[in-house]
Amino acid sequence: MNDIILVDENDKKIGEGEKMDVHEKGKLHRAFSIFIFNNKSELMLQKRVAVKYHSPNLWSNTCCSHPRPGEKTLDGAIRRLKEEMGFNCSLEELLSFIYEVKFSNGLTENEYDHVFVGEYNDKPNLNLNEASDWKWVDLEDLEKDIRKNPENYTHWLKLCLNKLISATTSD
Repeated sequence: MNDIILVDENDKKIGEGEKMDVHEKGKLHRAFSIFIFNNKSELMLQKRVAVKYHSPNLWSNTCCSHPRPGEKTLDGAIRRLKEEMGFNCSLEELLSFIYEVKFSNGLTENEYDHVFVGEYNDKPNLNLNEASDWKWVDLEDLEKDIRKNPENYTHWLKLCLNKLISATTSD
C-alpha cells in the first residue's frame, strides 16, 4: 500500500492517490517533517540513501514522510520515526505550511507539511534502506553550511528550518 492523502489548501482530505502518481502529477498531499533535538539543542540530521526516488544522498531533517489513509498525522510521524531512525520519543506539532518543489527527474513535492519536534539524547538505529548516515548539528553551524553548500541539503529541510527557527524565536 503506497497511497497517500490528497488535501486542499486547508488540509481537508479530498481523496487518496498512489504515492508516485501523486508526485508525478504534483498533487497537493499531506506530509510531515520531524526535527529531533538533544538536550544541547543540536538537531539530528539523516542522510538520505542513494536509492531514494528524489533527493538521494542529501542531508535532511531527522525524518519525513506521509501519513497513511486513515492514520492521524501524529501517528504516522511516530510510526515513521521508529521505522526510519529506530527510536520513539514524544512529538509535538509546532507548525504547518504548504510548499512546492519541482525536481529535475520530473517529480514534484507539493505538500501540506506538518512540522513536529521532539527530544532524544541517544544514537538512532538507522534503517539502511532509508538513511545512510546521521549526525547531531548545531543550528547556527547548520545555517552557515546551508548558505555555503545548499546543494548538500534537501529543499524541505531548508524551508522547514527557517520556519522552525522563526517559530521558536518569536516566543
